[in-house]
Amino acid sequence: MPPKSDSVEGIVLTFVNEQNRPLNVQNAADALQKFNLKKTAVQKALDTLADSGQISFKEYGKQKIYMARQDQFKIPNAQELDQMKKDNSKLQEELAEQKKSTSEVESEIKSLQSNLTLEEILSKDAKLKSEVQEMEEKLNKLRTGVVLVKPEDKKLIQDAFVEKVNQWRKRKRIFKEIWDSITENSPKDPKEFKEELGLEYDEDVGVNLQSYTDLLNSNKKRRLS
Repeated sequence: MPPKSDSVEGIVLTFVNEQNRPLNVQNAADALQKFNLKKTAVQKALDTLADSGQISFKEYGKQKIYMARQDQFKIPNAQELDQMKKDNSKLQEELAEQKKSTSEVESEIKSLQSNLTLEEILSKDAKLKSEVQEMEEKLNKLRTGVVLVKPEDKKLIQDAFVEKVNQWRKRKRIFKEIWDSITENSPKDPKEFKEELGLEYDEDVGVNLQSYTDLLNSNKKRRLS
């Protein structure tokens, strides 16, 4: 007589049959913790079920391996196995289609999430209109001959620019003279020595004295013309 489904033996028997694979007592006890069953109770239930012939077991030394009785399961014939393979293949195709559809939906959701909301579009539109209006006002002032920069301010800026470029040129020349003097008789490779000291040339940081000199000369020509 099979045990009640809610008894310890019933729970263990259901578990063994559902798993339908070799199990030791530890496997069963770990899985059945959710039923608050202790290892000793699981061990006792397994032995009782095995002794009553409701499950099979084999002994390997001191360890017992339990498994469901295979005669309770219907073994499919060749035709049924072939049909099962076909059904499985069809299910795999349906699963692949479902995954593809899911991927497309997720991609569309991400695309929609990356788009601006109506509120964000209106806010950006208002900001751009404000910037355009500000630029148009400046352009209108230039068209009417309004001076946006006072001559004295412009001269101060130009004089400061000239001074900075001259200082740059002077310090660059002084550094070159000192550097050439140091590295002339040094056994170290100048490039390696420079990296060791952590020195950076203008070109290393993306600036060029000549470009500023050309700009300075261009400004001079405009003032003379």
